[in-house]
Amino acid sequence: MSSKHFITDPASLVNTALHSLTLTNPNVALDANNKIVYRRPLPSAGTHKQKVALISGGGSGHEPSFSGLVGDGILSAAVAGTIFASPSSSQVQAAITSRTPRDQDVLVVVMNYTGDILNFGVAVEKARALEKEDRKVEMVVVADDVGVGRAKAGKVGRRGIAGTVFVVKIAGALAARGFALQDVAKMARLTADNLVSVGASLSHVHVPGRPPMAADQELSSKQVELGMGIHNEDGSARVELTQLEDLVEMMLKQLLNQSDEDRAFLSITADQKVALMVNNLGGVSPLEMGGIVNEVVRQLTSRYGISPARTLAGTYMTSLNGLGFSISLLKIVEDKEEIGIEGAPGMIELLDDVAEATGWSAPIRRETWENPNTASYDKNASLAVEDVSGNLKMDEETLMAALTKGLRRVIEVEPEVTQYDTVVGDGDCGIGLKRGAEAILAHFFQEPLTGDVVADVASIVPVVESSMDGTSGALYTIFLHSLVRSLRQISATNPGDATASVWAKALEKSMQALAKYTPARPGDRTLIDALYPFVETLGQTGDITTAAEAAQKGADGTKGMKASLGRTVYVGGEGFEQVPDPGAYGLAAFLKGMAEP
Repeated sequence: MSSKHFITDPASLVNTALHSLTLTNPNVALDANNKIVYRRPLPSAGTHKQKVALISGGGSGHEPSFSGLVGDGILSAAVAGTIFASPSSSQVQAAITSRTPRDQDVLVVVMNYTGDILNFGVAVEKARALEKEDRKVEMVVVADDVGVGRAKAGKVGRRGIAGTVFVVKIAGALAARGFALQDVAKMARLTADNLVSVGASLSHVHVPGRPPMAADQELSSKQVELGMGIHNEDGSARVELTQLEDLVEMMLKQLLNQSDEDRAFLSITADQKVALMVNNLGGVSPLEMGGIVNEVVRQLTSRYGISPARTLAGTYMTSLNGLGFSISLLKIVEDKEEIGIEGAPGMIELLDDVAEATGWSAPIRRETWENPNTASYDKNASLAVEDVSGNLKMDEETLMAALTKGLRRVIEVEPEVTQYDTVVGDGDCGIGLKRGAEAILAHFFQEPLTGDVVADVASIVPVVESSMDGTSGALYTIFLHSLVRSLRQISATNPGDATASVWAKALEKSMQALAKYTPARPGDRTLIDALYPFVETLGQTGDITTAAEAAQKGADGTKGMKASLGRTVYVGGEGFEQVPDPGAYGLAAFLKGMAEP
């Protein structure tokens, strides 16, 4: 992982990050000396029914856990250590004794790490010794990680990771409803006992202020750390995988395979209700997280028959900017006798309760989950051009051969176009043109041209529209829509053969239509620098070969031309002096291919 950071002083980083929470949530405050984020006292005593204050915490670097989970309906306070290090017992004691309401008992939820258990435990024992008998303090330890099995974990036991968020959310919701300490603690333990999690990462992280990890300790480009911890710890194995499907399969086996005696911590069957959390360890893009969530749910459903009653996806407990994710499964307990708490709701209802904390993300209401909307529109949305025909004819084999040569030429030059666009753009132009060309060729295979020029061009428009995105896709779609209209108008007044002159007139009208939507003109370093010379020369000479040469000359002329439009305008450097405009070059290649004998 990159060792570059915007804030390189770890102490400053932690302190400023904690203070930021007071800026994003007016209901929380910061005890900077003790690194405690806590809920501000209510304006007057006795206005809140809550009987239990909930405290958690640990080393920094796992944000939004736990400081971001402070708020109404979840944590009362969170205590932060330095990066990946437990807070001291005096910090935790300050949270218990001075940063929670004196008329509330206290439940401390801590993850199963030696430093956390010892420091939070010392603080709990001190509080018990110092507090009056009428204020009670309890502690619950969460150990949900299955990445390290029984044999290796030994007496230490499983680590606590992202599933802990389920525990503090459910316990916090019960506390907010006014339940007593023994009930909130019992619900927290019940949640922890029905919870399993496992993580995976493509790399270790770099901690600000520390030297980079030695190269021989890092993962190779093909390796994945299975069972990755949240403090840079190694997992259960380093495996070489190229497919997300294989990684998710291995992770779910560690969570659910009851034949693995080393890891069979929780039995979940298809008929049991489950809540799923797919947690970003900090460095995975939301786009890629979406693909991961989809794969996890797909395999849970297809291989285990488990359809999650709730699916939470996002950033809940990180490992700084860890390039990985974790999967947590909570077996939902709703049976009143199994819960054993008089009047308590089930776990799902508590999970759905609103929590006003910046780090809690569950925006879907209970009513939506319980009564999902399954309606859809009857017909598939289509942007296809309506069925059209005309009286302009052309030999379909000749037209098919010309278009095929041009499209294949676009596919051939994709590496060049991509290289050029990497220099002066975002690198997607070549792929976009190739994708469009391949889609049109596939269309021709299924629906050969008919010789009716209007109908044939119209049939191509939806293919381009659906297969090409970005600026080029929009420009080509507008141009082709207009070309269909122009050919149709010519067909109505001058039926007959679609000669070079007819094509030139229709193309010229299409250029005029395109000009309404883009200010691009020759000299602006765009595909227009190839299109305009082609249309103009075709109209003057009636010869496609000469016109294609003019298009190529126009494209070549964009080399060294400073851009006036498009993304190239924003790209610094002198790359435009070395390469032609990618869009113009790709279009010229198509036109040259069409003109080949």
